[in-house]
Amino acid sequence: MHTLSRLPIRLRLTAAFAVAMAAVLAATGLFLYLRLAGSLDQAIDDGLRTRVDDVSALVRQSESGLRLGSGHGLAEQGESFAQVLALDGSLLDTTPQLGDSPLLSPAEVARAAQRPIFLERRSVPGSDDAARLLAALTEGQDQRVVVVVGAATEGRSETLRSLLAQLLVGGPLALLLASALAYALAAGALRPVELMRRQAGAISANEPGRRLPVSEAHDEIARLGHTLNEMLARLETALERERRFVSDASHELRTPLALLKTELELALRHTRTREELEAALRSAAEETDRLARLAEDLLVLARADQGRLPLRPSRIAVAELLRTVASRFGDQGARRISVEAPAELAVTGDRLRLEQALGNLLDNALRHGSGAVALTATAKAGIVELHVLDEGPGVPDEFLAVAFERFSRPDVARSGDGTGLGLAIARLIARAHQGEARLANRRDPRGLDAWLELPAP
Repeated sequence: MHTLSRLPIRLRLTAAFAVAMAAVLAATGLFLYLRLAGSLDQAIDDGLRTRVDDVSALVRQSESGLRLGSGHGLAEQGESFAQVLALDGSLLDTTPQLGDSPLLSPAEVARAAQRPIFLERRSVPGSDDAARLLAALTEGQDQRVVVVVGAATEGRSETLRSLLAQLLVGGPLALLLASALAYALAAGALRPVELMRRQAGAISANEPGRRLPVSEAHDEIARLGHTLNEMLARLETALERERRFVSDASHELRTPLALLKTELELALRHTRTREELEAALRSAAEETDRLARLAEDLLVLARADQGRLPLRPSRIAVAELLRTVASRFGDQGARRISVEAPAELAVTGDRLRLEQALGNLLDNALRHGSGAVALTATAKAGIVELHVLDEGPGVPDEFLAVAFERFSRPDVARSGDGTGLGLAIARLIARAHQGEARLANRRDPRGLDAWLELPAP
């Protein structure tokens, strides 16, 4: 089996077809042989029954003691013969080629007297050929006798041997031709696969956009080709996303590292005053914090990409969750943070991750929005929505479609100190909870609405 599995598919298909075809041909040949043998036996038996009736009629018409074989109708031509036996087994009449030997033993005569019987003989007197006999009881004018008729079966045997010889010669030839045709069909059917294999071997990351050749047929191989092309498109998209991710991450890392290096170099100058040195160190600490946040965000994204963002789900009171997130930021001077949520509303999820996602939404509202910020919660149609509302100018409408992509920031925010990963991480956390993160501009009152949709427990 291991050796067979190493053969090319076309050879395995041909071998399987040959085995199945051989079984079909053997079964068909056996059926034809047995059917013909049965038909020949039936024809011989019908002929014997007819001959028994004829001889019985001659016996009933004959006078007592008449030798029917002397020209009164019992004489046979060719391979047929007949005898008339008394119930004690003695010979009363016979066709000339049989001589004076009875065809039946006394026991067989007794059985024939009870009911008609068929018998097989390897040979009969006057012939070396096998024969089939039929013996039946009949009544003459003055006694009961057993009529025996027979026919040679050599013709039957020759017919069957001829059929068998034709099957033994024609069967292998038919199997060989069918196997060759099967190999050609398998090779033709697999030719598109070979073309796709060659093209796949030539595709590399340096030549994006290349696809596998797909035939116009709507068969399994064509569907496989379309599926593989769709997979290649997804891989190219993922590769391009990763390249852009690495490029953006490098860009984001370069800025704080450059600032940190500059601040440290300035701090090393001996002419700096104590106040200037403290300011430089505070700036360096801020850049270090920014690097730490960026590293943590990149770690979350990497874990999510590997499909293993760890979650520790538990039942969480929504009002408490919103208050906890709001307390982490506190009131930002005139920027008041309010919380409004039903006391009985709850969700099931990882508390720390949900705090991180809501914290990212709230941080965006505080950094890029204006006015008061409200954290609210509503429940509808099996979904719990956690909203972060601000009173700022919102974002350009064209940015809404890409807001949750990594390192995506509107142009007005490019000069800020954000990394463009907050919304992306919020969406990852929401989807890890079988939910979603969304963003929309508000019109009345004006502002930005960012929210998480989570399944109700």
